[in-house]
Amino acid sequence: MKNNMFRRLRAPTARSQKGVSLIEVMVSVLVLGVALLGIAAMQATALRNGQSSLERSQIVAYSYSAIDAMRANRQEALAGAYNTDGMECAVPSGGSLAQDDLASWISSLKNGIAGSADDESVCGQIACASEVCTVTVQWDDTRGKQSDAAADNADNVEGGAQRQVQTVVRL
Repeated sequence: MKNNMFRRLRAPTARSQKGVSLIEVMVSVLVLGVALLGIAAMQATALRNGQSSLERSQIVAYSYSAIDAMRANRQEALAGAYNTDGMECAVPSGGSLAQDDLASWISSLKNGIAGSADDESVCGQIACASEVCTVTVQWDDTRGKQSDAAADNADNVEGGAQRQVQTVVRL
């Protein structure tokens, strides 16, 4: 009687364990594969958002370069010499100091963000009223997620293809 009880408590024999380790390996490989796919997706998202963040930082720096030029030529800026008639998507011709500054700003903005002065997706606008100036820059941010823009039925939302940054300062 004692022998039967000890036989039941013993570890299962090799014959009853066939294939169990193979199933465990297959499940662990599946879990590892899903985890690696998730990591790859997170890396792609991080790269896309990092590029978007870099572009926004550059836009702010370019906006402040235009503002510094206006502060250096304050009387002309207050008189409206730096104002544009809307979004400037082409590099304007120079002439006066204010027009040269504006042409240089649009050119450096296009070359820095789009990589080409011929790219029409990067535009800038300056509007000064009294002593308050608004510098607006618009560019194509196709690396951002499109789903937010489609959900809100607008292009100019966080993650949309068309992005705008406005900088408002007092001269």
